[in-house]
Amino acid sequence: MLDKKTLSERDICTKYITPSLIDSGWDIDKQILEEVSFTDGKIFVRGKLTARGKRKRADYILYYNSNPVAIIEAKDNNHSVNAGIQQALDYAQILDIPCVFSSNGDGFIFHDRTATDSSIETEMSLEQFPSPGELWNKFKVFKNITSPEEERIISQEYFSDGSGRKPRYYQEIAINRTIEAIAKGQNRILLVMATGTGKTYTAFQIVYRLWKAKVKKRILYLADRNVLISQTKNNDFRYFGDKMTWVKHRQIDKSFEIYLALYQGLSGNDEEANIYKQFSSDFFDLVVIDECHRGSASEDSAWREILAYFKNATHIGMTATPKETNEISNIEYFGDPIYTYSLKQGIDDGFLAPYRVVRVGLNVDLEGWRPEKGKLDKVGNEIEDRIYNRKDFDRNIIIDERTDTVASKITEFLLGAGRFSKTIVFCVDIDHAERMRMALSKLNADLVKENYKYVMQITGDNTEGKNELDNFINPEEKYPVIATTSKLMSTGVDAQTCKVIVLDSNIQSMTEFKQIIGRGTRIREDFGKLYFTILDFRNVTDLFADPDFDGPPIRVKEATEDTDLSTIEEEEENFTDPIIDNVSGEEVILKKPTVRYPENERTSFVHERKPKVYVNGVDVSVLVSREMYFDNNGKPITVSLKDHTKEIIKNHFATLNDFLNKWNDGEKKAAIIKELQEQGIMVDALTDAVDKEADLFDIICHVTYDQPPLTRKERANNVKKRNYFTKYGEQARKVLNALLDKYADEGIATIENSEVLSIDPLSTFGTPPEIIRMFGSKEKYVEAIGELEKELYA
Repeated sequence: MLDKKTLSERDICTKYITPSLIDSGWDIDKQILEEVSFTDGKIFVRGKLTARGKRKRADYILYYNSNPVAIIEAKDNNHSVNAGIQQALDYAQILDIPCVFSSNGDGFIFHDRTATDSSIETEMSLEQFPSPGELWNKFKVFKNITSPEEERIISQEYFSDGSGRKPRYYQEIAINRTIEAIAKGQNRILLVMATGTGKTYTAFQIVYRLWKAKVKKRILYLADRNVLISQTKNNDFRYFGDKMTWVKHRQIDKSFEIYLALYQGLSGNDEEANIYKQFSSDFFDLVVIDECHRGSASEDSAWREILAYFKNATHIGMTATPKETNEISNIEYFGDPIYTYSLKQGIDDGFLAPYRVVRVGLNVDLEGWRPEKGKLDKVGNEIEDRIYNRKDFDRNIIIDERTDTVASKITEFLLGAGRFSKTIVFCVDIDHAERMRMALSKLNADLVKENYKYVMQITGDNTEGKNELDNFINPEEKYPVIATTSKLMSTGVDAQTCKVIVLDSNIQSMTEFKQIIGRGTRIREDFGKLYFTILDFRNVTDLFADPDFDGPPIRVKEATEDTDLSTIEEEEENFTDPIIDNVSGEEVILKKPTVRYPENERTSFVHERKPKVYVNGVDVSVLVSREMYFDNNGKPITVSLKDHTKEIIKNHFATLNDFLNKWNDGEKKAAIIKELQEQGIMVDALTDAVDKEADLFDIICHVTYDQPPLTRKERANNVKKRNYFTKYGEQARKVLNALLDKYADEGIATIENSEVLSIDPLSTFGTPPEIIRMFGSKEKYVEAIGELEKELYA
């Protein structure tokens, strides 16, 4: 007889769980999905090296029509039947699933999220697994589906073109919740989804399912920029083909079912231009408003009249950044979002690119600039005697040297990051964007000579630049590489391979800030784009401290006068602590990216009281400024780094003995270091601030408990002096000595990692298996490493 205890988890699924589901009436081809990875795995970055963390994976997800109704977590038979229930509940919460099961092959534990009494969790045999109809009834209770018509609408299948593309889990939730809300009669719906998470594809699946179910027969898709309409028409909505039209002409053809339109194309300053009135007010039964934080967001906007005219239709607003001010409220119009998927969630799930920040503070920005007496501008007029600061620069007064310095630091950074890294430079206005293009062109004359489109001004007034926008965002096009802009590219531009975002504009709006960051959040692994960098010249990244910001950077570095920005990307390659995936608890392997380089904004004019003042001959340089660190929640640390560390350690280890016991009891010090990092200890920054040559152990003892620190080299030498190696053979002693040298150079985590045996000088002793045999066995080798660590921290 087969012994269940010897079977793997997959064997348990194949031999016991899947047959149980089939016997209960579940269709293995249409209703059962096994080993479903629903995230991509968070991207970790060290210098130019990147790695993916482990994906979140459900053993089974059961579907009824387009709706996930149950999740099953399987374990091998050496676990109890309920061993997987907590993990399954966590996944069910994320995936919006009501019925949760755990199994080890003996039976099931069923957690019913619709129950409110003791029946919330029950045990059942393999033969008792619920039928599809039973779990569908649970789902209807969970979603409060009360009528046959509601059930018919939410049962409509997704669109599939046979390519295998399916909505991601969060898109699925957004689509289903919208369909459910409309089926219940809700007519104002808001979806908040971070830039780069596929809002247009989500909108398409919503429109398709409602249209296919004949619930909504004529649909209007509204946006306020040509690029948003063209991307929608040519990409996600292309299935609608000849049923779809882009409203461009004054005479409306009413024979279509899907209408794409710019607000500007439907309305104007006089009644004759308001061509939306050629439709009857009840012509459309669904209106989708893209980027609803703009355009018609304001109650007194002329474009709001279009929504008011079609008020009987269902309105779905979609945005990454709902706007809430005294004058504008998306929530007041649409109601609270029925689903929110944030930037932080997207980065943690591995669907969005993480980013680092480099802050560059210029002397004239941080200290202000006051013209010396009698200082003349470039046309010979005396400059008003007052202190000018960053709010003035490029808006009221232009300092040539400031523009040149910013352009120089951008160029310097690209020397390290790659000179063909797609870059967007956000400027104060169109004039500033024009001057920045010229400054960057001069500094990159060699590449501009090869192709003048290396640097392009892409602004609302520049026809040549606007014509290159599609080429900039097309991954297959090499040029343009650097785009200088003001507002045109701040939102709705799908720049998939943008690797650098430069902030040289005084951005104060959280909405605008999030939109700009969104230009870099797309991932294109096939083009080596897994993260991006923000160069901040205006302290705009102070907005990270705002409670409304939801996606902390992986790193913030202050650039000083001596900082060579071309080395920024390389700096973290010497980081020796392992990166531990936050889901699996396993170390992730870093790899170098594979890079391949492929061959309508409404212009708003600023009415200024005074003309701009242009000046040169000013000393502009990079100043040393305060270091800036972020805690685990992405909020700036306001106390000193040492005090911050001391506070964290004291909260977990009241005395030095408590900390020493934890450190000495840990089998792997790397695991303790990882735990300290998770609690908010900034290992890199702390080491830089205290002593780069000291062990983290010594730094913590010094900062928190006032103990004198030893360097790693001193600790290694102390071990050698004690000559404890004598019990090992000659070759094993040489290996241990080499490991001590590695510890002195790189730290404790390096010698705990077995891969160190493949690196010089260890590799000169033989292959890893040969080195391990010098100690007798793998167990003896591990034991020797443990003894070595005890000696190091004796």
